Amino acid sequence: MQNIILHKANTRGHANHGWLYAYHSFSFASWYNPERVQFGVLRVLNDDTIASGMGFGEHGHDNMEIITIPLEGDLAHKDSMGNAETIKTGDVQVMSAGTGIRHSEFNPNADQQTKLFQIWLFPRVRNVEPRYQQITLDVTKQKNNFAQILSPNADDAGVWIHQDAWFHLADFDNGFSKTYSIKKEGNGMYVFVISGSISVDGQELETRDGLGITDFETLEIKASTNAKFLLMEIPME
Repeated sequence: MQNIILHKANTRGHANHGWLYAYHSFSFASWYNPERVQFGVLRVLNDDTIASGMGFGEHGHDNMEIITIPLEGDLAHKDSMGNAETIKTGDVQVMSAGTGIRHSEFNPNADQQTKLFQIWLFPRVRNVEPRYQQITLDVTKQKNNFAQILSPNADDAGVWIHQDAWFHLADFDNGFSKTYSIKKEGNGMYVFVISGSISVDGQELETRDGLGITDFETLEIKASTNAKFLLMEIPME
C-alpha cells in the first residue's frame, strides 16, 4: 500500500541571515524538527536565495553527494580539487564529497540575486575519491516530459552520483498528465514543486510543497496549472 508524507511549503524551516534567505525541507543548521530529519537517503533540500556579491566562505564536507540546481542567477564555485566554475541557471552541478572536500560558493553578480536548490544525498559507498561534475541541461526536453538530470550511471543522461537515485525536471502545461514508472524496486519518490500546482495520484501540491511517496510502481502526475517540478527517486535505506 502506498505511503505518503506531505510537506506543505509553509511548514519548512526558515532562516534569514540578511544576505541569505533559506528554506529547509529537512532539519538543517539551527532548524531541527525530529519528524523532518531525512526521507530515505535524502538528507537536505535547501531552497536558498543569496544576495548579490554574497555567499558561503570555504567550508568542508565528506561522505555526501551534493547536487546544486540554480533557478535564477549564477553561483561561483571554488574547491580543494582545483575547480573554479560558475554555475548558471539551466546547469546542474554535483560533488561527491567522499573522503573530504572544501569549497566556497558565492553570487558573483553585483545587481542580481541567486536562487538555487542544494540537495544532499547519503552515498551508497563511503570514502570515495572526491569528484566534481557540471553540465548544462537542454531545458526544452523538460516540456511536458520527465527530463532526466541525474542517475547512478556515468553514460546516462545528466550527471551521475554514487547512489541508486534518478532525478527528473519537468515543465508541464496546464492539464497535461504523464505516468512515472519506478526505476528500481523499493525506491521512494520525493516530489518538489518549483512553481504552479500539480496532483500526484490525486494528491494536490502547490508551489514549494514536497511529497514523499513509498511503496509504488507508477505515479500519475497531472498539472493543475502550468507547473515546474523536480522528481527525486531515491533509495529508502
